[in-house]
Amino acid sequence: MHRIVRRGLLATAAGTAAVAMAAGSASAHHCFVPMYTLNGPTSSANWIVYTAEAAATDPEIAGITLGCPEAAAAGYEALEAAGLPVGIKIFAKMTIGDPKGEGRIPNPNGANGKGMEYFGAGSTLADQMLETWIGAAMSHDCG
Repeated sequence: MHRIVRRGLLATAAGTAAVAMAAGSASAHHCFVPMYTLNGPTSSANWIVYTAEAAATDPEIAGITLGCPEAAAAGYEALEAAGLPVGIKIFAKMTIGDPKGEGRIPNPNGANGKGMEYFGAGSTLADQMLETWIGAAMSHDCG
């Protein structure tokens, strides 16, 4: 996994996993696009895609273990009901609008939940996605 992407996702998962960790300044300025469907392209040389399930079960991010496959479906149902994304695409090559890596956030709307989001602008959309998915998946009765 790309080092900068991992740092950004670790920062995102920190609130969910209740783990205190600091992300480096490079990750604080990476941008991402919220995905509202899992049917789109998921691989590219420049974009790294994390579904809510992949981020939640990744040991380097949240590291949860699901009790059954239906728990994942419950997580996605909760995201849909809340109008939250089901994944995020992170542009790992550079921050769009800041190709020289000067740490600037080029879009004043970088944390409004619409379109391009920036970790460094204070966007909580990825946090909300992960928290909602984990909450629903972990509370699902796999009986």
